[in-house]
Order: sequence, then structure tokens, then C-alpha cells
Amino acid sequence: MIYGRSLFHIIASLIILHSSGATKKGTEKQITSETQKSVQCGTWTKHAEGGVFTSPNYPSKYPPDRECVYIIEAAPRQCIELYFDEKYSIEPSWECKFDHIEVRDGPFGFSPIIGRFCGQQNPPVIKSSGRFLWIKFFADGELESMGFSARYNFTPDPDFKDLGVLKPLPAPFLCVFGILLFSV
Repeated sequence: MIYGRSLFHIIASLIILHSSGATKKGTEKQITSETQKSVQCGTWTKHAEGGVFTSPNYPSKYPPDRECVYIIEAAPRQCIELYFDEKYSIEPSWECKFDHIEVRDGPFGFSPIIGRFCGQQNPPVIKSSGRFLWIKFFADGELESMGFSARYNFTPDPDFKDLGVLKPLPAPFLCVFGILLFSV
């Protein structure tokens, strides 16, 4: 749940995210000798069973000048656990100023920062406090490396452990902008 944000601010932020592109380069085609395959750079995902995402070209070297934003959304009353594969290599630098992965606890680039990671040591297991994680992979114009593969799954939110499973609203009810309407 996002506290202190109106529906308007959330929708405006999502429109800005979409219009600016969640990525710098978007989805591009890469031709290989075997076959053509699409290289995904950033995505908004909410697969119920979890999933995997990677830096572009992983496990080969990622291309220069990339900024990919991955937003993971869990179902209500769930949190996210994020694991980075041991085959991990992002250009090392002091305070990860150059190539890096930045993880934030929420759906936005201004959500509270969990950490910024680079180098050869894969990040620790990351757990969200709510139902969103925002992950940015950034590569500057020099010194590419192997990149990363990350796996995520969902766990029950401990803040809601006593409430049980979320029940859907009965059919005759409609909620518009926080106002509960009854159908006649």
C-alpha cells in the first residue's frame, strides 16, 4: 500500500513512466547466427508465481549506454523476495557510480532505496516491505561485463498475517475513487 499518495499522483506517475519509456532503448532486435531473438530491457511484471529477468544479453556482456527499469508487482497482501544468481558481474566502481543495479522499495524511482550494487559479489536476498519493487540496471558507455540474472517470488505480507486471504467484493458493489456504489 502506498501511503500519502493520491490516486491522481499514482496515475500521473505511471503515465510519465510509460511516456518516458521504462527503458532508454526499449525492446530491440538482436541478430544471432542461430536465430533472431528479442532482447527485453526493462518491464513491469506481475506474474502470480514469480519469475526471472536478466540484464540485456545475459550471460554475454551487456551493451553500453543502457538504462532498464524493472517493476515487480505482487498481489495485495504479499511481499517480494528478490534473489540474484551467483553468476553476477557488473563493472565495479567506488559507490557504484558507473554501471550498477539500484533497488527501491516501491513502484517508483523516488521510492526508498534498498541498495545500489555492482562488482563481482552478487547482492544479498532483498525483501520488499510491500507489494512493489523498482529495479534499475544502468550501464555507462565503457567497460561492459556479464550482467545479472534475478529471480523473484512472493511471500505473505507479515502486516496482514492475521487477516487471511483477501476476499473479492460482492458483484453488486462498485468502488470508484474510494466511493462505494451500490448497483440498483
